[in-house]
Amino acid sequence: MKLLLLGHYASDVVHGADGSERLRRGGLHRVIERLSALASRQDRITPVFAAGSAEYPDIIQELAAFSNVDTGGIYAVDMPSPRVHYYEQQDGVRVECVKELAAPIPFERIRKYLDVDGVLINMMSGADLRLETLDEIRMIVRGAGTKLHLDMHNLTTGVGAKGERMRRPVPLWRRWAFMVDTVQMNEEEIAGLTGEQMAEQQTIGHLLTLSVKAVLVTRGAGGASLYTSEHKHVVRKDVPAPELTGTQEPGSGDLFGAAFFLRFCAAGDPAAALEYAVATAAGAGNER
Repeated sequence: MKLLLLGHYASDVVHGADGSERLRRGGLHRVIERLSALASRQDRITPVFAAGSAEYPDIIQELAAFSNVDTGGIYAVDMPSPRVHYYEQQDGVRVECVKELAAPIPFERIRKYLDVDGVLINMMSGADLRLETLDEIRMIVRGAGTKLHLDMHNLTTGVGAKGERMRRPVPLWRRWAFMVDTVQMNEEEIAGLTGEQMAEQQTIGHLLTLSVKAVLVTRGAGGASLYTSEHKHVVRKDVPAPELTGTQEPGSGDLFGAAFFLRFCAAGDPAAALEYAVATAAGAGNER
């Protein structure tokens, strides 16, 4: 299979409650790493994103170590790569702040890589793609059987004056969903998606009247749910999460989405892909 991955690449700066500070590669790096591990050597994974010119050589070297990852879509820009700061509190709460923002990925950087079996769009920053760019992607791949999976993620948040993440509705949520085959959100994201305080089931009903074939809702330790439409009736499938022996850190939803996307592209069965994704995300938690 040939798979395309779109999203902003960032580094995380974790500020411990004890005053410590550590730097690590952010969510998209972990998604690439997980996709590479789950995919076969014959599969080809192409991420497209911008990297700051100072970090570009290191990022290319790190990702080139994965034999099924094609780094040709990564391009250098004359600005620092984005960083996301996490401030851990004494009570265990973690506050997320964005200090550096990146420009949306332009369509011209994506066009040449669209001869693929699937496109995974992970809105890591919320500004990863413009809606118009997603429409251009859809127009190119429609009719080719290419599967489009959208993890709404930070599309459902805004950034405050101090860089803090704040939940806010997505005014054009119907248009975003109309462009793709499968949509992924967590419980908090879907609850605040529409701004109309609709129950989850109501929001799902609206989404499934668009082009969406399946909606995934991740529930942390509660596993995940898959919503599909059969004969104009909403059908829900729940898969509980296995008990974790490790610590489940933020980002498990990204790993879940990567696993679901890979299996859905391979077999086209969203129910089977859901079970695989839940088990895989739990396994990633146990590795930590």
